[in-house]
Amino acid sequence: MIRLAVNEWRDWGCAIGGLPGPSLAACENPGVARLENAPENFPRVLAYWRAVPNGEGAIPANRGRYIAALRGEATSPGLWAEPYWSAAFISWVMSAAGVDAPEFAPDASHSRYLDHLDTLAAAWPGLAPFLPRDPLAYAPQAGDLVCRDRSRRPLASWSERARERGQFRPMHCDIVVAAGPGVVEAVGGNVSDSVTLTRLQTDEAGRLVPGEFRAIVVMENRLGRTPPWSVEPRS
Repeated sequence: MIRLAVNEWRDWGCAIGGLPGPSLAACENPGVARLENAPENFPRVLAYWRAVPNGEGAIPANRGRYIAALRGEATSPGLWAEPYWSAAFISWVMSAAGVDAPEFAPDASHSRYLDHLDTLAAAWPGLAPFLPRDPLAYAPQAGDLVCRDRSRRPLASWSERARERGQFRPMHCDIVVAAGPGVVEAVGGNVSDSVTLTRLQTDEAGRLVPGEFRAIVVMENRLGRTPPWSVEPRS
């Protein structure tokens, strides 16, 4: 999962945002970031959308924009400008990494797949593939999801989401790919119209420092670390 996210970031040109400094994830050939509206990127974003069961509406709308782009014609909105494809990107990474739908339900909305993960965590806390963690108390690790609330009235804490579970809420999640002293690096789609690595500041304990990103929840990735996978093999 981490390798797929990093490779996509590299293929999109290694765009970096957030905290200044060199990335912990090496990029051999950094260059100008590739953008969503470039016709050559149409098949890649198309693949992301095909990973979600409710993403078909985005595809026909953008096929017309793609044809126009090939002709050199401008469209409004531009190619893949809407609907947002960030949740489709996360869903594609999970699916391509072999994570089954019962463990991660692909969706065009971050809030909906987070609701699924939250429901599993509440029902089976000892077996759930992801557990919700408070960003102020938990240090994100590679493989976790760091998520923020993009609505005009953001939640004060993730526990408030339970009361509205199932309702759409504009959110955004990135996949943590590296963690080091003072920084966590996370890759997300549809960030600055590309696949971008964002460097997030952390305190001495590795917890996210509240800032521009303002994480509402960190989903701790426990894939492969719950029974039966966590059971030591017999000698």
